[in-house]
Amino acid sequence: MLAQIKDLAANLAPRLIEIRRHLHSHPELSGQEYQTAAYVAGVLSSCGLQVAEGVGKVGVIGELRGQGNDSRLLAIRTDMDALPIQERTGLPFGSRQPGVMHACGHDVHATVGLGTAMVLSQLGAALPGSIRFLFQPAEETAQGAAWMVQDGAMEGVTGILSVHVFPSIPAGVIGIRYGALTAAADDLEITILGESGHGARPHEAIDAIWIASQVITALQQAISRTQNPLRPVVLTIGQINGGRAPNVIAEQVKLLGTVRSLHPETSASLPSWIEQIVAGVCQIYGARYEFNYRHGTPSVQNDTAMTHLLETAAAEAWGDRGIQMLHEPSLGAEDFSIYLQHAPGSMFRLGVGFKDRHNYPLHHPQFAVDEAAIITGVVTLAYAAYRYWQTAPKHPSH
Repeated sequence: MLAQIKDLAANLAPRLIEIRRHLHSHPELSGQEYQTAAYVAGVLSSCGLQVAEGVGKVGVIGELRGQGNDSRLLAIRTDMDALPIQERTGLPFGSRQPGVMHACGHDVHATVGLGTAMVLSQLGAALPGSIRFLFQPAEETAQGAAWMVQDGAMEGVTGILSVHVFPSIPAGVIGIRYGALTAAADDLEITILGESGHGARPHEAIDAIWIASQVITALQQAISRTQNPLRPVVLTIGQINGGRAPNVIAEQVKLLGTVRSLHPETSASLPSWIEQIVAGVCQIYGARYEFNYRHGTPSVQNDTAMTHLLETAAAEAWGDRGIQMLHEPSLGAEDFSIYLQHAPGSMFRLGVGFKDRHNYPLHHPQFAVDEAAIITGVVTLAYAAYRYWQTAPKHPSH
């Protein structure tokens, strides 16, 4: 079966590159993927899949019915949205939309998802169970997975797989990670409330800007001494707003930031820990504060059995040289974690790096991929999907 899957993928290679370049040339921002969704739905329909559009607002589902009687349902999720970045790759198929670019590889993800559907649709009776392909909008804004789930995308699903490109891994290699793959990403908003006054008479005012700086310093220092260093926390204040004039002491400053962590129990404890420090600093200097902490995207925690499925399939397909075990997680976020609240699953890293030239990071205006990686992704997912019913337990627990 592996040889058949590889042959089918190889025959589809020119078409898949054509698909990827079309998607790359026509990027759409999160929640606005209307043309992308219509294009994806058309490709899925041409393969004979049952297609539902408008799932999760502008998402697409393609269902491939297996010919066997195994009731387990495998989902394969890929995303479709682009970023508000002006492309500077110089590629002949570069973005035709000013200020919008597929700088995170979602054009490759969608192509790999379509390629996997195209390959598996030709296997027919070889599939003992059904596969649901999820083409998700708005991953970059961490909204799309929740939209898809709310519209029933995970109903009946017993396992789920996904993929994300990685430029630091060369094309032809995939990255496997057991356990935590990405971090939880939470949003933080702190408003320091002081009292305005003349810049020449600070003792008559409560300087919100200075107190805000003390809050920032205290938080960064406290991380190293009150948080477990084996369970990392990264707190970044990325935006500060306050003040009205150079010679007027500010009465109000707003701090906006992001908080990243890998362990669910750490994430749960962070709001009270941060607020306690803010309250302490404000009390010392006579200020008041407003505190708003929003738990965002949880950490992606790859399921052991599903990750082993991916590793085994990749090892058979590409050998040991085609696998790179990832010993460290990323502190980036991925809303694939939302699906993992409903079924066990795993995401792998698809190497897209060039072996003979500089590779720009994700979200860079010159980010580019080695398109040979597309076939690696398709074969890995298609073969892992085929093996799912041979290796997964009859009644997987979650």
